[in-house]
Order: sequence, then C-alpha cells, then structure tokens
Amino acid sequence: MLAAEEIQRKDETTGMWLGAIGVAIFSLTLPFTRMAVAELNPVLVALGRAVVAACISAVLLYRMRARLPDQAQLKALLVTALGVVVGFPVFSSVAMHYVPASHGAIVLGILPLATALFAALRFHERPSVGFWIMALLGSGLVVVFALQQGGGSFHLADLALFAAVVAAAMGYAEGGRLSQSMGGQQVICWALVLSMPVLLPVTVWLGWHYGVQASPRAWLGFAYVSLFSMFIGFFFWYKGLAMGGIARVGQVQLIQPFLTLLGAAVILGEPLSINNIAFAIAVIVVVGIGRRMNIKR
Repeated sequence: MLAAEEIQRKDETTGMWLGAIGVAIFSLTLPFTRMAVAELNPVLVALGRAVVAACISAVLLYRMRARLPDQAQLKALLVTALGVVVGFPVFSSVAMHYVPASHGAIVLGILPLATALFAALRFHERPSVGFWIMALLGSGLVVVFALQQGGGSFHLADLALFAAVVAAAMGYAEGGRLSQSMGGQQVICWALVLSMPVLLPVTVWLGWHYGVQASPRAWLGFAYVSLFSMFIGFFFWYKGLAMGGIARVGQVQLIQPFLTLLGAAVILGEPLSINNIAFAIAVIVVVGIGRRMNIKR
C-alpha cells in the first residue's frame, strides 16, 4: 500500500514537472500570436498553425506505426481537436488582434480552474475543499488583476478570451485523460490529423482571400505557434496531465500568465511593472499551497 502511494507521489511530481515545461512553452503563445496577427489574418494564423503541425504529425504517426484510434478514442480526439486545435487558437488569435498579450495573459489565468471543473464533471476527479479554495483564490487574483488593468471593466476582446478558456479547458481535460491510454504524442498528433480535411481547404481559401504577405517577424511568430504551441508543447503537457492528474497538474497553469507577461515584455516590449511582479508572487504561492491539497482520482 505504501509502495503504491509512493509511486503515485512520484508520478504526480513527474507530471508536475512535465506540465511546467508545457506551460513554459505555451506561455509564449500570446506574444508570438500577436506578432503574427499584426500582419496576417487572425483566423488564418489560428488554422494555418494547425495545418503545419498536422503535416508534421502525419509523418510522425507514420514513423511510429501508430494504430488507428478505436471508436471511443475517435470521439475523445474530436472533442480534443475542437478545443485545442480549433477553438483556442481561433478565439485567442482574434483577441490578440485587439488587445495586448499582457492583457490576454491575465484573462487566461482562469484556465486552471476551468480545466479542473471539466476534469471533475467529465472524469469524476474529486478535488478536496482546500484545493477548490486555492483554485478559486488563484483565479480570483488573476481576475482582479485583469479588472485593474482594464480600468474596472473587461474589454470586448475578453469575450473571445473567455471562449478560448472554455475551449482549452475542454481540450486539456479530454486530451489529458486520453493520454493515459494513447500517450501524449499520439493524442495531439491524431487530433491534428483528423482536423486536416476541414482546416486545409479553409486555410487555403483564407490565404488566397487575405494574402500571406508579411515580414520575417510575423512569420517568426507564426512558426513558433505552429511548431511549439500547437505541437511540441502538447507532448509535455498531455504526458504531465496523464501522470499527475488533470486537476492537480492543471494548476501549474496559474503561473502561465506571468511567464507570458515576461515574454511579452522581452519579445514585444510591453511594460512589466512592480504590480505585475507582486501578483505573480501571490499566484505562485497559491499554486504551491494547492499542490499539497488532496485530489482523489
């Protein structure tokens, strides 16, 4: 019994570290997206990045000699694709066309709570009361920060960001669960490949209609979100969710807004104030406490 508990604790710790690497990769998504949508159509960026990642995924699946998903896996993959391949990229890209990456980073701070909610409702993970208190506290901190930055109100683009939160939480929870049986690499690769028949013609039409003339800086942003945000980051993220639990590892996302703030300051020159740092410290403390709370799986 003790050995099993020790193995579970090790898995949870490994899952947290893998999740943290995924979060570090995802944290630069908004700054690089903003670079891309400054010159390219936002929906073209959102869907085009998935097309690029899907092409790489098809090659990887072939080299892995991956088996075709069964019916149950196929349904879960379609839900995953709807959330993280289509929903989050489209909504976040549209939002980045209108608001700074630093603003988007804070609004997306409620993503860990949304992921935990999807895990609890969909897969019957049972976080403790203490866990929910920490999740609510952390999410409350980032919402207060967003309101403070917005002068007491949300921007219209926040609606798109909230939709992005729902889409990502759904895709994270579904994909994280499926990774326990398929592995994180196959989950995101199949989700991308299954999306290709719809995404490719739409992307080609958008490229023809809106054009693809852009500077190297914009294409650098597009390359990052295609290779890292849409592909490599999910290898770490889904593996971490599978090992450590969706609700627990999902809380690592609470530090993502502040990594994004740092990335936006370095990449885009957006201001990083003492107030930002103070909120970052507060949220990291909450994550540390929440990490110790019990979650039954």
